[in-house]
Amino acid sequence: MRHLTFAKTRLHAALFAALLAASGCARLSTFDADGLWKVVGGQCVPNQRATNNPEPCARVDLAHRYAVLKDLRGRAQHLLIPTDRVSGIEAPEILYGGSPEYWRFAWNAGRYVDARLPAPLAANQLGLEINAARRRSQNQLHIHIDCMRSDVSAALAPHRDDPSGAWRPITLDGHRYRVTRVTSLVDASNPFRVVARSLGPQQRMADQTILVTGADGGAPAAARDGWLIVHSGLDIDGGTGTAEGLLDHACKLAQAR
Repeated sequence: MRHLTFAKTRLHAALFAALLAASGCARLSTFDADGLWKVVGGQCVPNQRATNNPEPCARVDLAHRYAVLKDLRGRAQHLLIPTDRVSGIEAPEILYGGSPEYWRFAWNAGRYVDARLPAPLAANQLGLEINAARRRSQNQLHIHIDCMRSDVSAALAPHRDDPSGAWRPITLDGHRYRVTRVTSLVDASNPFRVVARSLGPQQRMADQTILVTGADGGAPAAARDGWLIVHSGLDIDGGTGTAEGLLDHACKLAQAR
């Protein structure tokens, strides 16, 4: 519950700041589960089209159908948000061939995290995460882009040479996860598709959480050793449906350099 409460608080603050900057409103009187979509679809995309300025987003890519928004909470955290109306991890269209490769775009958007830190993150210090449907506060798909916790990176390090495609169990923060290594984030190796193929007949994508980080310490742009996909779900014994707590929104690893 700590992770869920934190996530909601963070998104409330981010939406307030973005809406305030975009529309000049003095306050948000009630929480709006569509607020993130209203910022992207109602402000960032129209601004990009009209003036070639994506504010309040950091980036709007109309060709590839995504936006990047700085989250107010956290030192460097950004969100990758589709410019199409996409509900979340449960949306069937994210599994279709030809759908936008959100994970690749989110990984590339790590440069916006780097820009707020003293030095670029190594591949295994950058994390991408999406929550299960019942562990999010917004009705628009968004991938968190931020620093990894250093202890989590250390716990994942033994898996950096795992055979690609083999799932291994791991316990993080006392909760059950599993991890696999991939050499790409697109097509058949898109983390949404990798997880979906591995689910049992009674499991639903809506209940899953996914975290992606670099398999080794090379530069994020190179990622020569591939990526680790960390997965759990509400339908797994000991699973929480969120991996956001494995990220460090204060980015202490950057302060330690």
